[in-house]
Amino acid sequence: MRMDSLPDAIVQYILSHLNNARDVAACNCVSKRWKESLPYLRSLYFPRNSFDSHSGSDNPDTIVWKMLSTIVCLEELVVYSPFTSAGLALWLLLVHSSLKHLELRMDNITEYQACLDSPSKLDCISAAKNLESLKLWGVLMVNPPKWDVFKNLRSLEIVGARLEDPAFSAALRACPNLTNLVLLGCEGVRSVSIELPYLEHCKLDFYGLGNCSLSLTCPKIEHLEVQGCSWIRVRETTCLRNLSIANNAGRVYMVDFGKLSALEFLSMRGVQWCWDAISKMLEWSSEVKHLYMKVEFTGDLETLLPFPEVDFVEFFNSHPKLQKFDIHGAMFAALCQKNSLKNVEPGFVIPCLEEVVVQVRSPLNAEQKMSTLESLLKYGKNLKTMVIRILQMKSSHSSTDDFFDEICRLRFMNRKIVRIE
Repeated sequence: MRMDSLPDAIVQYILSHLNNARDVAACNCVSKRWKESLPYLRSLYFPRNSFDSHSGSDNPDTIVWKMLSTIVCLEELVVYSPFTSAGLALWLLLVHSSLKHLELRMDNITEYQACLDSPSKLDCISAAKNLESLKLWGVLMVNPPKWDVFKNLRSLEIVGARLEDPAFSAALRACPNLTNLVLLGCEGVRSVSIELPYLEHCKLDFYGLGNCSLSLTCPKIEHLEVQGCSWIRVRETTCLRNLSIANNAGRVYMVDFGKLSALEFLSMRGVQWCWDAISKMLEWSSEVKHLYMKVEFTGDLETLLPFPEVDFVEFFNSHPKLQKFDIHGAMFAALCQKNSLKNVEPGFVIPCLEEVVVQVRSPLNAEQKMSTLESLLKYGKNLKTMVIRILQMKSSHSSTDDFFDEICRLRFMNRKIVRIE
C-alpha cells in the first residue's frame, strides 16, 4: 500500500516515530501532507555530524530552532552536534513545557571560559522544569549551576566531566527525587556526599588518583557501583542487593556499611585493599549469593602484602547461601594456605555453591592449590561448574608442567564439571 493512500491519522502516526533530524528534514521536502504530519513528532535527535555539510545561510542553532518551532509536543531532545548556550536557551524556551528527556553533548570540559559565560549551557537547562531524565556528555562544572528544583527528574547521567565538589553538591540538591544517578569518567572530585531519599540505582566512576571519599545516605538504594574511592561510608543498606567496589588507581582504606542483609551480589576489585576493609566486607555480606573477588594485595601503607590465611571451612560456613564464587589472585592463594583445610569436620558441606571460577597464575604452593580445588569439588554437593583459568603462568621450572598436568588430571576425573580456559 502506498503512503499517499493512507488516512492522515495513519501517516501522522508513522511519521511521528521518526527522530533523526536528517530524516525529518528529508520528509519535509516530500509533500505538503508529510510536512504537516511532522509537528506530531515526540522525539528529535541531532547526530554529531548533522551540520558537517551545511552550506546555507542559517547557523546550526537557528536550524534546530526552526525545526523545534514546528513541533507541537516534543518529549525527547538529543543533541550531539555543536551548539551555543544562546541557542540552547532559545530551544528550551520553545519546548520546556512538554520536554521530558534531554541529552546533550556539551563539549566544554576543557573550555573554562565557556562555563563562566552567563548564562552557561548548564544554567540554560533550568528552563526545562518538567524533565524526567537528563544526560550530559563532556561537562565542565566548576561553578554551581543556576538550577531551580527539578521535581520530576528521576534519572541524571553525566559522562566525562570535570567537577568541583561544591558545584556537584549544588547540582544534586536541585534533583531531590532522583532514583537513578550515573557518573562516568568524572575527575576533580575529592569528597562526595550524596543524600537522596529515593535513589535506587547509583553508578560512580571517579577518574584520577583513586583517593576520593564517598558518603551515601540513600535508604532505598538497591544497586551501587563505586570506582575510584578510598573511603566509603554507606549506612542505610537494608535494600542494597548489588554492590561493586573497585579502585584501579589507588587503595581502598576504609569501608563502613550497615548490615548487608539483602545483598545478593558483591564485587571487590583493585590492586590493594586494607585487610580490615576486606574482612569487614566479607563479614557484612554473609547472605551474598554471588561473590566476585579480584584484589591483588593487602597492606595498610605503601608496602604490598599478600593476604593472610583464610580458613576454608570458616569462610564457607560464614557464607551459606553462596551460589557463585569468582575467585582471583590473592584470595585464592589465601584459601590455599597450609592450614586452611585444617578444621574440616565430618558432615561439612558447601550447601548452595553451584559455580566456581578460579584464576591461577602461579605454580607456587601447587599442592595446597590442588587440595583446595579438590575440596571445592568434594564438599560442594551441588557444584555444577568449575572453571579454571590459567593466566600468564610463566616459569622455566618443571613444577609449572607438573602443576598443569595435575589440573588436567583433575579435569579428566571431573570432566562433567571442570573446564580449563
